[in-house]
Amino acid sequence: MNLRTEELYELYSTSIYKFILLMVSHPETAEDLTQETYIRCHKNIQHFRGEATELTWLRKIARNIVYDYYKRQRILSFIPFTKKHEREEKTYVPHEWLLADEETKALYIAIQKLKFAYREAIILRKIEGYSIKETAKILGCSEVKVKNDTARGVEQLQRLLEGEVDYV
Repeated sequence: MNLRTEELYELYSTSIYKFILLMVSHPETAEDLTQETYIRCHKNIQHFRGEATELTWLRKIARNIVYDYYKRQRILSFIPFTKKHEREEKTYVPHEWLLADEETKALYIAIQKLKFAYREAIILRKIEGYSIKETAKILGCSEVKVKNDTARGVEQLQRLLEGEVDYV
């Protein structure tokens, strides 16, 4: 398969950006991480074996970059020289959400409060529409874990939306 990074960017960059934005809730960070995704894609395109779709492969790269981003954030928060405001996690609402109804806003805000594994499973399964098998491939885990994380994530979402808890 003779793929070019530019073609993959043209085909899938919007989808990859939206996926990352759902994971990090900050447009500028999502743009940076999308760019990192395509840099990593370019460096590793010769290793793409075609066992998954191109989009599934790119989502796996994007997911790993988001994971690395959160790992860096946690490490930085332990550095004593970091100013308090630099450690605070801010949630920014994308422009489209301003136009959405209140239920949709509440749903996306609640998704951001979920445990990372639950958030990933819900975004891939329920928002992006991937099958259990495809989600497992993207996340690099078993189908059982995808099912469990999705079910637990939906349960936690319901509790958040019903006001039973503030954060999980």
